[in-house]
Amino acid sequence: MKPVRIVIFAKAPLAGFAKTRLIPALGQQGAAELAQRLLAQTLHEALTSQVGPVELCVTPSAVQAVWETLAISGTVHRTDQGDGDLGERMARAAKRVVDAGESILLIGTDCPQLDAAQLQQAARALQCADATLVPAFDGGYVMLGLNRFDARVFSSIAWSTSSVATDTMSRMKQLEWRVEILPTLHDIDEPSDLKWLPKTWLASANSALQWPWHDGSAS
Repeated sequence: MKPVRIVIFAKAPLAGFAKTRLIPALGQQGAAELAQRLLAQTLHEALTSQVGPVELCVTPSAVQAVWETLAISGTVHRTDQGDGDLGERMARAAKRVVDAGESILLIGTDCPQLDAAQLQQAARALQCADATLVPAFDGGYVMLGLNRFDARVFSSIAWSTSSVATDTMSRMKQLEWRVEILPTLHDIDEPSDLKWLPKTWLASANSALQWPWHDGSAS
């Protein structure tokens, strides 16, 4: 059984740069603060899962000063996403990890519902499957796990559309890979998704996330 590496794709939580689709609801600073909390949550769950090394694959470059301002564990290795569209950047990271003899769990920072237990479940799935995927309710996916690499899994995908997960699964079916699909989760991309934030984030008296749109329906 190959070792499993969790690779977290992340943008620096800077105002006007991260979570820009949420700016109409939260403003630039509010969106950046949410991005930072989502990043911290994702790192916490990845490290808690203890399935293997945790890598933060970032933009802008890992040597930029912004990354030194964040409380990131010294056990987390930082790498650069590099150039290209999202598919090209993810493909490059996946190929590097698989070529090094590891399996990869490739995740973003948009899904606070993706916890340590689910990452452990995904790692177990890779013991007997070629790939595993956690779909998002908006049609994308919040995690892709791979034991194998083929660039076709990432190429010519209409990213940020409702067909991403379906198209990705179709590519893997064409490759005759065994794929285990895990339960669908909510991610946080649009203002309408904010209701899926954890209640504890909204209830905290010291939280920066005390926004007026909260209607009590968060999970």
